Amino acid sequence: MDPGGCRLNGGGDMITLEDLESVSEEQLLDSPEEEQQEEQEEQGRLLRYWTDVARGHQVEVPTDMAEPIRQITTDNEGTHTREQVPYTLLTRKEKCGEVVFEKRHYEKAHWACITVHEDTYEQSICYGFMKIMRYICQQNSAGRYLGLTIPIVTVVRTDETHRTLSRAVTVAYYLPPPHQSDPPLPHDPEVTVEQWPAAVIYSRAFTGVTNELTILHEISSLAEALDRPAVCVSDSFIIAGYTNPAAAHRQNEIWFLERP
Repeated sequence: MDPGGCRLNGGGDMITLEDLESVSEEQLLDSPEEEQQEEQEEQGRLLRYWTDVARGHQVEVPTDMAEPIRQITTDNEGTHTREQVPYTLLTRKEKCGEVVFEKRHYEKAHWACITVHEDTYEQSICYGFMKIMRYICQQNSAGRYLGLTIPIVTVVRTDETHRTLSRAVTVAYYLPPPHQSDPPLPHDPEVTVEQWPAAVIYSRAFTGVTNELTILHEISSLAEALDRPAVCVSDSFIIAGYTNPAAAHRQNEIWFLERP
């Protein structure tokens, strides 16, 4: 599979979904002089910024990401709130004042998805989110920016022992409510819009980066915390990412799906 310019070089930290989901809005605020620059110059500035960020993670950002980067940034420079996927809290387990896990109900909804089979989890997230970002920005049948929602989720699969992640990783974006009844179609044939059925989710929060080691650890931690882990799907799990990477502590969740 052609990684579409999202190439990872050997060594160093890898880029994660949270690194691509947003950049620090404060760092992107223009001075009065910069605000008067032409749109083309603005695109170049933002592309250079993202390229610098990505280079620190050994990733190359393709030049055709300039327009999606401009849209996803300027449409969210502190003026648009990222809408959260709605749910109903069913119950919460606490221990010593700390939330151990929550049990939630999510209604059926449309999600834009892409399943990637790169060599590593980090490569799959990089490639998958670049595709999703293009769809969010303009490469859709509505021809416009759709708006960001949180969390951006990734679906991972494991072996029976939960010691190894499958190469198949699905990156998914919840369509904002105005687009739920008539979802814009992706231009990219690798991106699909799916209606996910209503589901009961067991969720446990954790902070920090997401990679294969942390994911497997969080799967084990939630399984130990549940009173009856057997009620959940045992080979497919969801990682939900909420936080701007500029935050000191990135906010994530591991989700288990209750069996139908």
